[in-house]
Amino acid sequence: MNSLYLASGSPRRRELLTQIGVPFTVVSAAIDETPLTNESPVSYVERLARAKAAAGFAALGETSGACVLGADTAVIVDGQILGKPVDQADGLAMLLALSGREHEVLTAVALTDGQRCDTRCVSSRVLFRGISVEEATSYWHSGEPQDKAGGYAIQGLGSVFVAGLNGSYSAVVGLPVCETAQLLGQFGIPCWQNLTAR
Repeated sequence: MNSLYLASGSPRRRELLTQIGVPFTVVSAAIDETPLTNESPVSYVERLARAKAAAGFAALGETSGACVLGADTAVIVDGQILGKPVDQADGLAMLLALSGREHEVLTAVALTDGQRCDTRCVSSRVLFRGISVEEATSYWHSGEPQDKAGGYAIQGLGSVFVAGLNGSYSAVVGLPVCETAQLLGQFGIPCWQNLTAR
């Protein structure tokens, strides 16, 4: 069976992989996440997921039986990619742009074994209720939005803003579990490895 490495520092992605019973080792994969000129949001998240997987694979310095999973999530509003907020003003502007309306969350996952790299991209729609400036400010001071795409975490304190979701909850968190499991299966890495025979 191939060994899985996760090219991500995200604790959410680690939790979701663990949840489906897939053992893995975290590997560092620092890349430039700047969007290219005229790059579509789908192309952007797919490119970053592939780049993280490739950088993780290169960091291993080995090729035998290793697979590296990379992922990237972006929040899209009015066709614009909202990355991680750079400061409080940016974070508040993001929350108020999302307030009282629907936005898209794209998450791409890529898996490479050094010979091939397959990618999946999942689109979900998230509806926010109205958010006041005071609420946005309080949320910012919680510290949660500061390293999150779009400036919020659906699995955390930010869940109080979510009035509706059409799509994959786990993809909005950062790793689409269904599609990731299918991708892993194609590379010979089964889920539920922690189940014991009954």
